[in-house]
Amino acid sequence: MTPAEDVLAELVALRAGDLPTHGGRTLAYVYDSALPGLDDLAARAHALASSVNGLDPTAFPSLLRLENDVVATAARLLGGSSDTVGTVTSGGTESCLLAVLAARDASRTIGSQTIGSQTIVSPSIVLPETAHAAFHKAAHYFGVRVVAVPVDPKTFRADPAAMAAAIDDTTVLVVASAPSYAHGVVDPVAPIAAAAAERGVRCHVDACIGGWILPFAPDAPPFDFSVPGVTSISVDLHKYAYAPKGTSVLLHANADLRRSQYFASAAWPGYTMLNSTTQSTRSGGPVAAAWAVLRHIGDDGYRSLAHTALAATRVIRDGIEAIEGLRVLGEPDSTLLAFTADDVDVFVVADEMRTRNWYVQPQFAHRSSPANLHLTVTAANAGAEEAFLADLRASVDAARAAGPVDVPAEVVAFVQALDPEALTPQEFAGLLAAAGLGGAGVLPDRMAVVNTLLAAARPALRERLLVEFLGILYS
Repeated sequence: MTPAEDVLAELVALRAGDLPTHGGRTLAYVYDSALPGLDDLAARAHALASSVNGLDPTAFPSLLRLENDVVATAARLLGGSSDTVGTVTSGGTESCLLAVLAARDASRTIGSQTIGSQTIVSPSIVLPETAHAAFHKAAHYFGVRVVAVPVDPKTFRADPAAMAAAIDDTTVLVVASAPSYAHGVVDPVAPIAAAAAERGVRCHVDACIGGWILPFAPDAPPFDFSVPGVTSISVDLHKYAYAPKGTSVLLHANADLRRSQYFASAAWPGYTMLNSTTQSTRSGGPVAAAWAVLRHIGDDGYRSLAHTALAATRVIRDGIEAIEGLRVLGEPDSTLLAFTADDVDVFVVADEMRTRNWYVQPQFAHRSSPANLHLTVTAANAGAEEAFLADLRASVDAARAAGPVDVPAEVVAFVQALDPEALTPQEFAGLLAAAGLGGAGVLPDRMAVVNTLLAAARPALRERLLVEFLGILYS
C-alpha cells in the first residue's frame, strides 16, 4: 500500500504542469471568485456528501432537499414562478442535452396544441449559428435535425425574423443564447420566444454562462422567464456561481414541460429505474458543494462579484480597443470578449501571451466571424487588468515583428482539398504528426502553426483530425 502522503505528493507534482485555475491568468475553462476560503468550504461540503447516491432521493432525503434548494435559488434569480421546476445536472452540456430530449420526446408522446398528438417523424431544432455546440451534440445523440440560422454578420446576434421563418411543423425547440459563448452577445430573446409561442413550440434560453451574471447587469436585455414564451433555461453553477466543476441547473417553466425529460424503465427484473438526468448514479458531492457555495455567497455577494467581473471586462475591452490593430467583435453584453487583429496573426499573439503566463483561447474563423482570441473574464481579473493589457500590447508588438506563421501555400491547399471520409487511420496519423500533434499526443510549446493548419482545414476534416488526436491522448 502506498502511503497517503506519497500519493498526494504525486498528485501535486502532476498538477504542476496544468494551467493555473486561480489568479485570473487562465481566461477560459475556469472561474475564480478570488474569495478566500471558498474552495475549502466547497471541498468540505463535497466530502460530506460525496459517498451519497442521488439515484434514489427517497434513500437520501438530504440530497433531495439540497437539490430543491439549489433549483429554487436559480428559479428565483431567473424570473421563475411558483410553477417553475428544475434539475441539477453535471454541466451545461447535459442541461442542453436534456432540454432537447424533453422537447423531442414531448412531441412524440403528447404533442402540443399546434402540432397535435401525432408523432413528428423528423423533429428539428431551430437555433442561431452561434448557439453552443452542445445543441449539435444533442441533435447527434437524439436523432434531431439542426436548422442553423445565420446571425447578423456584424453584431453576431440572432435574427428574430429569420428564426421565425425557420420554424415549421417539424420544429420541437427554438434556442436563443444569453449570451453566446463565442462573442458574448445576448440574442433578442423576446421576439424569438414570441415566434416560438405563436407556433406552439418550446423556447430554450441557453444562459449557462450568463445566468449568474446578467441578472445583476444593469443594462442586460431581457432573457429569463419574465419573457413570455420562454419555456426552459440552462444555467451553470460552476461558472459564475463559482461552485466546483460538475453542477448546472436546467429549469422548466412548469412540471408538464419537464415530464418528458425523465426516464423510467420496469422492463427488467431489478428495481424500476427512474432517472431525472442522463446519469443514474450521481454523487451528492457536487450538489452539496454548490448548495454550500450558494448559501455562503448569497444574493448580495453575487451582485458584488458580478459587478466586479463586469467592471474588469469593461476595462479590458477599452484597453483592447486602444491597441493598434485590435478590435472587439460585436457588442458584448456580459463578461465574454472576442477580439481579432487586422495586421497581426492572432495565433501568434496567443503563443506570445502564453510565454507571458496568460492563456487566451484561439477561435477559428466561421462565416463572418474571423479568427480571434476569446476571453472569459471573472472576478479574479479585477486589479490585474493593466498587467494583462501591458502583456497583450507586448505580445501584439512581438507578433507584428515576427510576422504570421510560415506555412507554404501548397501545404494549405493540400489540407483544404483533403476528404476526411477517404483518409485511412494511418494517413490521419501522418497528418497529425505533420501538424505537430503526433508524438504520443505531446503538444508543441507554440501552437500557431498547428492552429493555422487546423484553420485551413474544412470543419469536417478539423473535427476528424481532433477526434483522432483525442484518441492518441487517451491511449
